[in-house]
Amino acid sequence: MAADRSFDYVVLGSGIAGLTFALNVAESGSVAVITKKNRAESNTNYAQGGIACVTSSEDTFDLHVRDTLECGAGLCKEEVVRGIVEEGPARIMELIELGMSFTERESGHGPELDLGREGGHSKRRILHAKDITGREIERALLAALAQHKNVAMFENHAAIDLITRRKLGFATNDRCVGVYVLDSQTGRVEAVAAQHVLLATGGCGKVYLYTTNPSIATGDGVAMAYRAGVPVANMEFIQFHPTCLFHPKGESFLISEAVRGEGGILRNAAGKPFMDGVHPLASLAPRDIVAREIDAEIKRSGVQCVYLDITHQSREFLQERFPAIYAKCLACGIDMATEPIPVVPAAHYQCGGVVTTPQGRTSLPGLWAVGEVGCTGLHGANRLASNSLLEALVVSHRAATAVQAEPLSPRAEKIPDWESGPAQDPDELVVIYHLWREIRQLMWDYVGIVRTTKRLTRAASRLHALSEEVRDYYWNYKMTVDLVELRNLVLLASLIVDCALSRHESRGLHFNLDYPELDTSEPPHDTVLMPG
Repeated sequence: MAADRSFDYVVLGSGIAGLTFALNVAESGSVAVITKKNRAESNTNYAQGGIACVTSSEDTFDLHVRDTLECGAGLCKEEVVRGIVEEGPARIMELIELGMSFTERESGHGPELDLGREGGHSKRRILHAKDITGREIERALLAALAQHKNVAMFENHAAIDLITRRKLGFATNDRCVGVYVLDSQTGRVEAVAAQHVLLATGGCGKVYLYTTNPSIATGDGVAMAYRAGVPVANMEFIQFHPTCLFHPKGESFLISEAVRGEGGILRNAAGKPFMDGVHPLASLAPRDIVAREIDAEIKRSGVQCVYLDITHQSREFLQERFPAIYAKCLACGIDMATEPIPVVPAAHYQCGGVVTTPQGRTSLPGLWAVGEVGCTGLHGANRLASNSLLEALVVSHRAATAVQAEPLSPRAEKIPDWESGPAQDPDELVVIYHLWREIRQLMWDYVGIVRTTKRLTRAASRLHALSEEVRDYYWNYKMTVDLVELRNLVLLASLIVDCALSRHESRGLHFNLDYPELDTSEPPHDTVLMPG
């Protein structure tokens, strides 16, 4: 960490949201980008599908807004949806100007963007770079950031907790003034001061046993914000991606929704298409519907997986359109050109998060949240496919504009160094790994795709006990990244369960067998948790 440990802007996370913000504020002050692993390790990097944006003459903003609202099951904020959708094309052009190259195809009038289609979309509007869109976005943004002398990148550093004036003992005018950060290579904890802190830490997929997310997705930003007194909302809406590769060598590899967009059909073990009659879009239905139906099909038949069949497409087409997926399947002994791909649902995206304005501003001055970690009102009860990267682009740009409108002022607070006290070196790391596994198994079994109040209550009871165990361990042993993540995971699990118990209906991604219908007795509402 830099010797002065002070920056104008600190960005936690190095996905599309964090890097876009950093790039936009780099001209107006010093920036630290802090990331747990290497700079390219993020949920963005694993995004295969692309960015949903209206760029075709056959499409309209109204259609994109309508699709988003329908998918969000009554909880989207229409003004937020419309603003983000209409601002999208300008942000896409800026990304292209930075060097992002989207896949094109030949038409009668020359090359044009090759737009994909995914579940819930009425038109082709997904800009992509074959099936490695996220990787290409990361490449373009990191290359642009490398040109800025004001940006310092700190890899292998994990944020532990936000530093606020209230925590420092001030009675009035609470504000985020920095963050405590663990250098995972040296074990040293640094206090990093900042005028503004941006949470761009992604989601919490690792709270579940099976997930498409990378190992860093442990809900750190939501947990830190909640501990700092910032409300969170709609954490019960965890999106399970319907099609994760089911194979011992698959390592939770995502099979992009774009495969279904190109005609892939979901079949059961007998080869029958089981989505026909379930939804007008059949295999292209929104993710919550598809994931629940796959879950039901697996439970009905007692098999371990279902199958995604795209064998009607040519080998040449599949190799060109899905090179990474094709290669991964082939490495697992599956030729997707001649045989269906075994798939199961897996935790994929959190639609709730830290409550923010459409500009990414939280209720705590000096703290901003952008991307999957934030809850702007775009996604509602279910995210429309590929709207996540669009939101990250637009809201991070807005946050950068808003934050630069606030004059930087000399820092008055003295931030104390981190005190480890009598904490010991962890003598039995197996304790941390056991607690981690127990939380993830519990969430998968009790708080999965289909829920019941009894299961949720059991989960809440066990999580209360686990929270106490984790708290004791946290205060008695020296800091490690595993311990930081475990502390955050148990809090995230508890927030998800508490939100789920508070919603006495089935809406979007939250399906409770005890409340299978929508609650029409009152207008749709967010589930907001206020820190105690």
